[in-house]
Amino acid sequence: MLADGHPCLGAVDADAPLNLCNEHLLVAYDWVARDAGVVDLLPSPCLACGSRIGVRYPSGWLCAECEWRVGDIPDDEFERPRVEVVYYIRYRDQIKIGTSANPRLRLAGIPHDVVLAFERGGRALERRRHEQFAAHRYPGTEWFAVHDALLAHLAEVGVGVDDPWLEYERWRLRQSALRG
Repeated sequence: MLADGHPCLGAVDADAPLNLCNEHLLVAYDWVARDAGVVDLLPSPCLACGSRIGVRYPSGWLCAECEWRVGDIPDDEFERPRVEVVYYIRYRDQIKIGTSANPRLRLAGIPHDVVLAFERGGRALERRRHEQFAAHRYPGTEWFAVHDALLAHLAEVGVGVDDPWLEYERWRLRQSALRG
């Protein structure tokens, strides 16, 4: 029914969950989204955890990872657990081996197609990996040509890991628990 009291003449898809045209289904969706929120990219990385994914409400944004309200400034006492990782990302036909204590923030600024793996460790481990695969390194960069030895290493690092981000989150939660 339209605002003027006349019936809607819009076509209803045969598989629509409600007897509403697409336009009115979108109106209903927007109505529900006011309270349920919409998952989307945050305007900037979360200050508390570095995540890029958030939930948008009419009243503002919440981080989808840690539920920090975007715009709030963390207390000086708030300290994210520091977990350094060596990351492996692929962009087209090359793989970058880098390190970060905040990979969400770091990788947000690097073009890549996919995060291949994380390996727990810092600069020393990164240096060892650069030396290990030096024969396939693009000079003056942290980018490497795809080759069998690197792919075998990534397969080994990824055993039992369906999602590198979940593994990283598990390491962070464990570090938090150890800090008490």
